[in-house]
Amino acid sequence: MEIRLFKQTDADSVTTLWRQVFGYTEPRNDPAISLQRKLAANDDLLLVALVDGELAGTVMGGYDGHRGWIYSLAVAEHVRRRGVGKALVLRMEQLLAARDCPKINLQVLTTNAGVVTFYQKLGYNVEQRISMGKVLS
Repeated sequence: MEIRLFKQTDADSVTTLWRQVFGYTEPRNDPAISLQRKLAANDDLLLVALVDGELAGTVMGGYDGHRGWIYSLAVAEHVRRRGVGKALVLRMEQLLAARDCPKINLQVLTTNAGVVTFYQKLGYNVEQRISMGKVLS
């Protein structure tokens, strides 16, 4: 397995994986648009995992100087439970730590509650928070 920074040649494979894994239906979550917005941030916090030379996973990070975030952890179904997700999370943690990030947050959709155990095994805890959002477009 290879974990590396996203390259423009990965774009089609990334958007295909995100469509398969996330199944977003709202226009604001269109994988191609999300990818372009992330690339515009130019922050080198988008990683891909390759297994046998093929894109098998992604993770995005964010850091605003106060908190780090992990987003869009996606692993192709045929390589799940082989350490791909864990490797992506650990590498993103390293990148955020190198930026002096003191804490990392992430959100889990209630429809994907089964992934909570995965994150708990990596040291993440369920925190008593209310997640709020506002759609701007």
